[in-house]
Amino acid sequence: MIVYNGTGPSQKKRVQSVKLQKVEGHMLSHEQDTNLIRGKDDDLHRAAAANSAKLQLNAIHTITSALVRLALGTDDAENVDGQKYRRQHATRDMYKEEDAMSATSDSAESTAYWIEWFLSLKGNEFFCEIDEDYIMDRFNLTGLNTEVSSYSLAFDLITDALEEELDNESRTEVENAARHLYGLIHARFIITARGLAKMQEKYRHADFGRCPRVLCENQAVMPVGLTDNPKQKAVKLFCPRCEDVYSPPSRRHNGIDGAYFGTTFPHLFFQSYSNLVPQKLATRYVPKIFGFKIHQTAREQRKQDELRREQQRRLQGLENEE
Repeated sequence: MIVYNGTGPSQKKRVQSVKLQKVEGHMLSHEQDTNLIRGKDDDLHRAAAANSAKLQLNAIHTITSALVRLALGTDDAENVDGQKYRRQHATRDMYKEEDAMSATSDSAESTAYWIEWFLSLKGNEFFCEIDEDYIMDRFNLTGLNTEVSSYSLAFDLITDALEEELDNESRTEVENAARHLYGLIHARFIITARGLAKMQEKYRHADFGRCPRVLCENQAVMPVGLTDNPKQKAVKLFCPRCEDVYSPPSRRHNGIDGAYFGTTFPHLFFQSYSNLVPQKLATRYVPKIFGFKIHQTAREQRKQDELRREQQRRLQGLENEE
């Protein structure tokens, strides 16, 4: 028995027609993709050719400019590229003006610039940075105008508000006055709570140096003045362990006026920060001869000899007067 499955000659033709259409569609799609790839390749080639031409033009322009500079000189070369040169320098000048304006506004609002320069100088490591508010408060500067020459100009220089144009000689004079004024203000500032806190940081880092005495075991020291009057004594170093004063080992510190720190500062500092007071050492250096201590009687005899000689000098002086 034969069963009819619905496939006849007409049905086969339709199937073949559909397959043929699919094959043609695939071939058309492949051809379109090939054309698209070829188009992209052509675009890339054109872009590369354009870039190559641009580079060649730039190279020709550079070589031509160099030849012109060699042939005509710098001034004529600037005329060749005048517009480009003027645009660049106009932009540069604009940036310079903006920087100058910002610097002027900053100097009007802050006193950090001259002070930072002053503290960065070698030999000024003992000084701390005085707060701007303290300097701007004229009550803290009472009486200093009589001790500093060119006081107003020196104050303007410290606060970066000096606008007058000075010659070299006047500038040097004002600069020295500004340093002296800063030192006198510094002596007042470091005995305030804020100033003591700033000096504490420097003391903890031993920025002022260490005691040269061997038995003090590298104890950190503090700057001190032997007088509060300026231009009399240089700054000294006070050791809180042996409670003695020493000259700074560096020459650049020997030129600092002791009045810029004053006689009160180190002692007030250790009263305020009693936890930083070092323990006194019980050991003392004992003189010995071949390992034996010098007897006390020898010291007393030496003192007696010194007193006898001193009395003899006095008697001779009285006899000469008669």
